Amino acid sequence: MQNSDSAGTRTARISTAEVRAVATAVTDPYIREQLEKRHEELATVLSSPRAVGTARLHELLHEVDSALERMVQGTYGVCEVCHDTVERERLIADPLVRLCLDHLTIEDRRALEGDLELAARIQRGLLPHTDVRSLDWHILYDYKPAGLVSGDYCDLISPSGEHPGLMFLLGDVSGKGVAASLLMSHLHAMFRSLAGAGLELDKLLEVANRIFCESTIAGQYATLICGRVRQGGEIEIASAGHSPALHAAKDGMEQISSTGVPLGMFSTSQYEVERIRLQPGESLLLYTDGVSEARDSAGNEYGIAALSRLAGRGDGWQPQELLAACLKDVQNFSAGGARQADDQTLMVIHRVAPAELA
Repeated sequence: MQNSDSAGTRTARISTAEVRAVATAVTDPYIREQLEKRHEELATVLSSPRAVGTARLHELLHEVDSALERMVQGTYGVCEVCHDTVERERLIADPLVRLCLDHLTIEDRRALEGDLELAARIQRGLLPHTDVRSLDWHILYDYKPAGLVSGDYCDLISPSGEHPGLMFLLGDVSGKGVAASLLMSHLHAMFRSLAGAGLELDKLLEVANRIFCESTIAGQYATLICGRVRQGGEIEIASAGHSPALHAAKDGMEQISSTGVPLGMFSTSQYEVERIRLQPGESLLLYTDGVSEARDSAGNEYGIAALSRLAGRGDGWQPQELLAACLKDVQNFSAGGARQADDQTLMVIHRVAPAELA
């Protein structure tokens, strides 16, 4: 958004047709449905003789009705000060929002910043330890949000009785900011609950997908890699539309492509499990698209090929060396380019060689 223009200049520049076009982009059935639900709930409460705070309830009802009227007029989702678009994720979180971020009051900005800082602390508390050893495996990851909160999902879940191998998950939810961080938290809670159900990976993803479809709105989805490590170097892995995992083997680099569509797209999606075996000293590299889609100053994309070439040269590397080399290469590529536009997460799953165990 440009801040150099006055409100009057921007008003003169934007025609009625343009305002309607902007409003149409953010006025979808979901938001209308949420407003209508609020209207019904408020009307029900106000009809009760025991309603508390009726003055504020009447005020809220008026705000809801005003928002519905603006939808009819085609001006919903337009900032009342600058006539630019109100951020969509804020409208989804609170459909009564009438100002864009640039025109919040100082008090509102401070309240929003406080909410974001609290959300960031909660999200950091959901992350697993960054350095984990299980059986003959060593797992490391680096988690780098683009802002205070992140839409990247990363977890390591201790083995259950029926499935002795540690479970690893790495994903990326649609959107950015607070809305994406809420979806990330939703995934975390869902998989933590399902992990102890004794399900095989394909069934686990199918159940998780159905729950995700039923508990989110249309257009919200998540790509995800889910796997388990086993004794003897075996890894079970399934991917819901995520970027290819990279197997840094002694005889070259192998890409392990997705076996299904992202979670949240179709409630009846099915997934296949692949089984690979890592030799001692080999690694599996997982990443989110914030890594592969990092850009340099000319707008060029880093790409999966560059990450594959680098990881393919890492035969004999310790996992911390491979992780550090990848992070440094991406950072050097994007140095001097645009600021980090997306969350970046890298995970290395390394089978420990006997010499390393000793």
